[in-house]
Amino acid sequence: MDYEVVGITTLSLLLWLVWAIVTDRRHRRSEKRNQLPPGPRPWPVVGNLFQLGLGPAHESFADLATKHGPIMTLWLGSMGTVLVSSSEVARDMFKNHDVVLAGRKIYEAMKGDFGHEGSLITSQYGPHWRMLRRLSTTEFFVTSRLDAMLGVRQRCIDRMIDFIQNDISSGTNVEIDVGRYIFLMAFNLIGNLMFSKDLLDPKSERGAKFFHYAGKVMELAGQPNIADFLPFLRWLDPQGIRRNTQSNVNGAFDIAGEFIQERMESMEGKNSTTENRKDFLDVLLGFRGDGVEEPSRFSSRTINVIVFEMFTAGTDTTTSTIEWAMAELIHSPKTLKKVQEELRSNITPGKKLEEKDVQNLPYLKAVIKETLRLHPPLPFLVPHMAMDSCNMLGYYIPKETQILVNVWAIGRDPKVWEDPLVFKPERFLEPNNMVDYKGHHFEFIPFGSGRRMCPAMPLASRVLPLALGSLLRSFDWGLADGVKPEDMDMSERMGITLRKAVPLKAIPVPYCRAFQG
Repeated sequence: MDYEVVGITTLSLLLWLVWAIVTDRRHRRSEKRNQLPPGPRPWPVVGNLFQLGLGPAHESFADLATKHGPIMTLWLGSMGTVLVSSSEVARDMFKNHDVVLAGRKIYEAMKGDFGHEGSLITSQYGPHWRMLRRLSTTEFFVTSRLDAMLGVRQRCIDRMIDFIQNDISSGTNVEIDVGRYIFLMAFNLIGNLMFSKDLLDPKSERGAKFFHYAGKVMELAGQPNIADFLPFLRWLDPQGIRRNTQSNVNGAFDIAGEFIQERMESMEGKNSTTENRKDFLDVLLGFRGDGVEEPSRFSSRTINVIVFEMFTAGTDTTTSTIEWAMAELIHSPKTLKKVQEELRSNITPGKKLEEKDVQNLPYLKAVIKETLRLHPPLPFLVPHMAMDSCNMLGYYIPKETQILVNVWAIGRDPKVWEDPLVFKPERFLEPNNMVDYKGHHFEFIPFGSGRRMCPAMPLASRVLPLALGSLLRSFDWGLADGVKPEDMDMSERMGITLRKAVPLKAIPVPYCRAFQG
């Protein structure tokens, strides 16, 4: 047995050595044959992995970009990666190379057992992806449907305020985990959009389980996975990330499948083409394609994937953005006072904040923009991939290269933004800085740009100011244990989204003249 172990170990080392030599030679031949963007010299096998700092990746990459330029090549193990770190390079990428760079780099945690059927996030650019994208823009996030679901959004946000009110009613100066309430609101909002029901009702056991599975998947997806960088380790899955992710995905799919089956049974004997559709699940079940480039109907697997992606993409990003906004405002009391004065002077006392009021609250909207500039939910967006070789700004981009757009660095570029590290919503009220986040101003692209821009941006633009405004108008906010605002921990950590390293805990005090539910 000892000889077998020694033999297997020796063979593994020899294979690893051969792979290292081949990979290093491939790097050298590629650099000689084509002019790749500049970057630090890669080491054999591990590439530039050991040359990165110990902090969050977006910070390490931004530091390297100051030395090697706004378009830079890195080797993450054997994974060739091009980093885009300026608005000028982003503009060229999305304006001149959007199609060829519209592929998707798929990490091990994203790989399911059935390919990418139904996935808008991981599908490669092509007919299937275009069909899913068209469904999102014409059915899910079209203005008419968002208008029709205004009451759903209002109710979920009102319930968030009620949850906080109930939990602090037991005493004075009760400290809460702010992000937890925002997450519950976002999760129930997606639940209502998909299934027309609150999934996290205290009596909903299935909803609680679905919540657990979705949370575990988001946690696993945010962990660096060595199998992504060293392909010869993929079959081993040494950290168990792919196995654990798929296990939790399957658990969530089982529960979603129950909801879908119940809806299908309730639709039997009804003419679904003539009845008004109430939620996204009705749209999916009623879908009829051409049977050529589009399926005639969606399979249960496809519907499961779409449902699950809605939850994972819609909850964590909403939570991180609003939590960061709250943290920055509490960290800056003058700014907090200014936005609260706007809210409380423009809305009649005793009347709840409504979506229609937001258009008359420019400072609140500026706070949302400034939060997205400093703390974009996905610092690198979702990784792009070159579907074919191309030349960008005079540099060669090989086929299957990963493209990371560091929107975190772009939003803090001192060449573009005055005092880039300062939270200053006023910058977005200046006449010469009326930029938006719709993908046309490349110095500010928290939702991306081009074909693979986040399709849910129209929904986010409605939910974010209404939810934040409701929290600010309903409560005054303070810190526990005598902590001063200027001493707050504002450091970051990377999960699937950019979150606070230390979750925001604060004391909400009901504002006597605000709407109390």
